[in-house]
Amino acid sequence: MLPDGQTLALFALAAIALAAVPGPAVLYIVAQSVGGGRAAGLFSALGVATGGAVHVAAAAIGLSSLLVSSALAFEIVKYAGAAYLVFLGLRRLLARNESERVDGAARPARSPWSLYRQGVVVNVLNPKTAIFFLAFIPQFVDPRGGAAPGQIAVLGLVFVAVALASDSAYALAAGTAGGLLRGSRGYPQAERWVSGGVFVGLGLATAFSGARRTG
Repeated sequence: MLPDGQTLALFALAAIALAAVPGPAVLYIVAQSVGGGRAAGLFSALGVATGGAVHVAAAAIGLSSLLVSSALAFEIVKYAGAAYLVFLGLRRLLARNESERVDGAARPARSPWSLYRQGVVVNVLNPKTAIFFLAFIPQFVDPRGGAAPGQIAVLGLVFVAVALASDSAYALAAGTAGGLLRGSRGYPQAERWVSGGVFVGLGLATAFSGARRTG
């Protein structure tokens, strides 16, 4: 059921290399961290990781292949995820920001559960994550190593753990940078436009992505 040690080590190295490259999830986490602080970024990263674990489970039991093989299902999930990101961005852009004040404080803190749940939804509604797991993980599955679903689950969870560590580092760095910038008079308004713009941009990029089903 478990990949051998050499395969697992090789997979971990590949996962580290891939996770270190900033992607849409990192941009989302950084935007949350800059605006809400390090804790907001960490809870967002944990939510994104949980969403990744959902995709791992779906890949292990074969649901991801059904999503990727169905053009309609793929488009529904893709546009739902895009709409959610655009909604988050517009809500941030249009909000009357109580945190835009001269004391440089962060905007009012959101509950950890809200941040976590939002991260889960953002990643679950990203069909590209399903495609990634289906394309990447099977390359490391050994037919002689036991049941493929078990190996996919183990490798997928390793990747999720590596990505969580990398995302958490980005969250801490971005949250720290945001804290240093909050003393600037123009920072709160600039942060609102930048973070809102990032969410809207990610949503539009998802909606107009050329990615299609592989089957």
